[in-house]
Amino acid sequence: MDTDFMNTALLENKLNPKCWWKEPVRNGVTDPVCLNELKALIDRLEAGEALTKDEWVRLIDGRSPELAAYLFPKAQAVRERVYGTDVYVRGLIEYSNYCKNNCLYCGIRAGNQNASRYRLSTGDILSCCQSGYSLGFRTFVLQGGEDAWYTDERILELVCAIRERHPDCAITLSLGERNRDSYEAFFKAGADRYLLRHETADKEHYEKLHPKEMSFEHRMECLRTLKDIGYQVGCGFMVGSPYQTTQTLAEDLFFIQELQPHMVGIGPFVAHHETPFGKEAGGTVEQTLYLLSLIRILKPDVLLPATTALGTIDPLGREKGVQAGANVVMPNLSPTNVRKKYELYDNKICTGDEAAECRYCLNRRMETIGCELATDRGDAPGWKHR
Repeated sequence: MDTDFMNTALLENKLNPKCWWKEPVRNGVTDPVCLNELKALIDRLEAGEALTKDEWVRLIDGRSPELAAYLFPKAQAVRERVYGTDVYVRGLIEYSNYCKNNCLYCGIRAGNQNASRYRLSTGDILSCCQSGYSLGFRTFVLQGGEDAWYTDERILELVCAIRERHPDCAITLSLGERNRDSYEAFFKAGADRYLLRHETADKEHYEKLHPKEMSFEHRMECLRTLKDIGYQVGCGFMVGSPYQTTQTLAEDLFFIQELQPHMVGIGPFVAHHETPFGKEAGGTVEQTLYLLSLIRILKPDVLLPATTALGTIDPLGREKGVQAGANVVMPNLSPTNVRKKYELYDNKICTGDEAAECRYCLNRRMETIGCELATDRGDAPGWKHR
């Protein structure tokens, strides 16, 4: 852990992009005329105007420390206007690292023969929820690989048990792709939210990241189905994934504009050594923060996490994420003896901290940047608790 986050004066420098920007800047984008043109695009976005695809490409390609220093405060102001200084906390429970899929970027892919597999029992999961509830958490996120052992019946039993014990809490599922009947049954049983990262809104790019058995069209259909049923829906993508281009990122932003999700989860691509992409370069802090800010301004009321992956590649990644417009953090409630086994990418942080330690640490970190952890449900604006 980087103890410098306790030093507020030092922290202010670390959160200033001009002090830490390392990513190469394209030629010409810091020219005063070009910089003013890019700032004008941000101003139009802030005013609620839709940008063309070419304008998005220019804005994404034009990132620089100077432009980020203009963008980040605007995104932070939008976040504060909608949510104040609250940063919502979600208790993450990684219930299984079995997965039938073979995504080329993921450490728990079916083809990883060296993964140490586990499944939490219903009792284990309920114990995690109780621990989180005692710490003030009012949202639980059940996340796992697409594990066939967890049939619809088992998931329904689990959702009902959590809803019975914690009627004032939000239940978020992140179980991957299922059919409409399954999604509807989970919703009727008491699940409130569903997270399903689309990973990329570009079909050709999607097919380079996934095996042939997985369908881009089905992924997108699942997200639209979830929204139609009435879930608070989260989509998202990796930043800096192999074969990603400025054009594919522009497609992602267009898709967010079209879908109008309640949540968007983006984080840097971090390679896992047991995958086909194990030697690929990872995503950068600079690009991730820049895109977080653009998404905040594009969709002012979105619930936007500062992800664990961002904290993995930068000791102050989550603080920087909040400064760039994020307003959600997701500490881990999973038993400490399984956390290292849920290794989507290498060097994941916070695998050894107890839940109480993790909550205390995050609380102090948020306080140093003028924010506070909010432990209520943290629903999307306008969404009524059933």
